[in-house]
Amino acid sequence: QVQPVESGGGLVQAGGSLRLSCAASGDIISRNAVGWFRQAPGKEREFVAAIDWSSKDIYYADSVKGRFTISRDNANNIGFLQMNSLRSEDTAVYYCAAKPKGGLFVRIARDFSSYEYQGQGTQVTVSS
Repeated sequence: QVQPVESGGGLVQAGGSLRLSCAASGDIISRNAVGWFRQAPGKEREFVAAIDWSSKDIYYADSVKGRFTISRDNANNIGFLQMNSLRSEDTAVYYCAAKPKGGLFVRIARDFSSYEYQGQGTQVTVSS
């Protein structure tokens, strides 16, 4: 089964930066909207950011707005999440997902279960 693969996670000090990548075989990234989600220990998975295939519609969770930037490289079938000014509360497993289905993007972008393709996650740990 085709599945996006996240990379770029790791350990970083508070205030630092990381860039996550999301890659997949075929064209599931380049032809579809992509979303990033995260799950911290003991907490439910939450929405981080989403971008439509054309990069015209972009959404962020309030908690990351101004610090994180979502982007995509359709030519190379890759999605990115640039994370700056990281905080300890950003520590989580970060998941990439592609191809949300079941409604308008503005309504389903924040719903992880709406995405047809879901990655296994990459750990991001921010030390204070």
